[in-house]
Amino acid sequence: MKAPQEFDYAENAAWRMFRIMGEFTNGFEFISKLKNSVTIFGSARIHETNHWYKETQKLALMLTKKGYHVVTGGGPGIMEAANRGAFGGTPGDSIGLNIQLPKEQRVNPYVERSMAFHYFFTRKVCMSFSANAFVYFPGGYGTFDEFFEIVTLVQTKKIESIPLILIGKDFWKPFIDVLKEKMLDDYATIDKADLKLFELVNTAEEAFKIIDKNFKKKKKNGKNK
Repeated sequence: MKAPQEFDYAENAAWRMFRIMGEFTNGFEFISKLKNSVTIFGSARIHETNHWYKETQKLALMLTKKGYHVVTGGGPGIMEAANRGAFGGTPGDSIGLNIQLPKEQRVNPYVERSMAFHYFFTRKVCMSFSANAFVYFPGGYGTFDEFFEIVTLVQTKKIESIPLILIGKDFWKPFIDVLKEKMLDDYATIDKADLKLFELVNTAEEAFKIIDKNFKKKKKNGKNK
């Protein structure tokens, strides 16, 4: 007797819609319960001995002690560091929205609540759905993709202005110089105000101060999520 074959969505393209709808439905139900959350991005290839791994872990612990949920992609590297820091805080605040990748797929052991996704775009929407801030540590294509996605939504006012924090001046400063020198000065493809949509810091303490100050301001104005 032959084992039942897995349903092939590539050969049944119309059914992809239902798979996508299912991921959105389950994802929104999962993430909407997080009222105060911070989403952290960064490279999956950074080892635990790296300075930025330790700084990520420190920031996550500071956030959970203050009552924030920490949301990551649930994988290794910076994601693991964030979940590891959150794991040491209030139980249940270490959250991972995982996706299948050929080399880097594994749910790190510090995720307390998780959900798996097949599609990048459904995962990206859910990771940004309820965040009070976004933090970007040094990373690769995926980290830059996530940054440009969110900063574009803020720039076009599709989402409210919230802290977008780049951590690591040695890594991010050359990138910001390119934005200024090429996109702003040489080609005028962005405005000067667009460079103020995000902040560059170098420590977990600086990032935490920005996040907490913004949250307190919104809470005072009755706009906290």
